[in-house]
Amino acid sequence: MGEKIGLVGMGLVGAALAENLLTAGYEVIGFDLLEEKRRGLESLGGRAALSLQDVAGQVECLILSLPDSEVVAEVIEGSGGILSYPSRIRFILDTTTGEPDKGRALAIRLQSKGIRFLDATLSGSSAQIRRREGVFMVGGEREAFEACQPLFRVLAEKYFYLGPSGSGSKAKLASNLILGLNRLVLAEGLVFAEKLGLDLPAFLKLLKETPAYSKAMDVKGEKMLKGDFTAHSKIAQHLKDLRIIIDYASRAGQPLPLACVHRDILERAIFQEEGDLDNAAVIKEYRQLCFCQGNAKSGQNDRLNLKGSVGRTE
Repeated sequence: MGEKIGLVGMGLVGAALAENLLTAGYEVIGFDLLEEKRRGLESLGGRAALSLQDVAGQVECLILSLPDSEVVAEVIEGSGGILSYPSRIRFILDTTTGEPDKGRALAIRLQSKGIRFLDATLSGSSAQIRRREGVFMVGGEREAFEACQPLFRVLAEKYFYLGPSGSGSKAKLASNLILGLNRLVLAEGLVFAEKLGLDLPAFLKLLKETPAYSKAMDVKGEKMLKGDFTAHSKIAQHLKDLRIIIDYASRAGQPLPLACVHRDILERAIFQEEGDLDNAAVIKEYRQLCFCQGNAKSGQNDRLNLKGSVGRTE
């Protein structure tokens, strides 16, 4: 793959990946539409490209860290995208949480051009990824996965090959469903303990020693207690994931009642312009709901009133 790695998308996850690559001695050539993100890469020791063309002509391996499948397709195949220019790229590792069907179709199109595409999704917040505690879930050709293993070892202590193209994205969606609900139930339990008059720091410490334990307590527990909603992973991004999850479940004929409640709570946060807050801010939404219900008239609001949409599956 060479010592140069291309990186497109310098958000929370992209910046963490860049830092790990640079620490391991790779030269990182990165591009982001936002100048402040490009400056951030340079402050880490990387080189900011001024265009996708600049990246495509210099690297054999390109890592994508983008908002969704539509942006991935635009970056690769759109006007002015990677394929518009002479390229040395042999491998594309897409860490984006996107739609499995679109990723699989893109992999087929790229294969005809001699480019191997891996949906190399990551489980973990940007802080965990920076500490190499994220977990890669990879779909695509096994030979391409094996060729990229040295890179996976640099970026994470744990990485798994799951099968054909789209498998990594499917695993990420299923994992995010469970992870998000772990955060949600932690927030609900902490607010309940608070209403009962328990000391929350002591209660959280206790929880970690009980069968109720989940990793969410380590990652988000203190942030919830301190009201520290500086983003390591954003509400808006997880809501995007939840919408994909619910859509794919609907296609499969599976109801997801808990995921729908979670989605509605996050939509309420978005409505209040809190989408850029950390996912730990779900506890803030719970407290606001408690306040609203506590002031509701008797006999009303016997269910969560989240814009009238709780439980919908469309």
